[in-house]
Amino acid sequence: MIDIRPETDLMENFDSIKRTVKSGNPVYLTENGYGTMVVLSLEQYSSLMISSSFTEDEEEAILDECDRRAKESTRRYSHEQISEKLRRSLNGE
Repeated sequence: MIDIRPETDLMENFDSIKRTVKSGNPVYLTENGYGTMVVLSLEQYSSLMISSSFTEDEEEAILDECDRRAKESTRRYSHEQISEKLRRSLNGE
């Protein structure tokens, strides 16, 4: 199950987030209804880095392009929209 929480939970419920991450599940954090970051275990992070087919420079270029597109658009997604999109994607819909 996807675990999406407000950023304030990082401080207020750290032990709960730590247990979730240690169990192998990432925690998605939001601020004002918008996704801001993902908390992963070191094992999950290492696995992502090893399986990435992009070089560090390519990853940086992709992130820069994402930042550029975000600045050009006024469209923002609510917490519920992000949650639903992630659920559909994970369920192959």
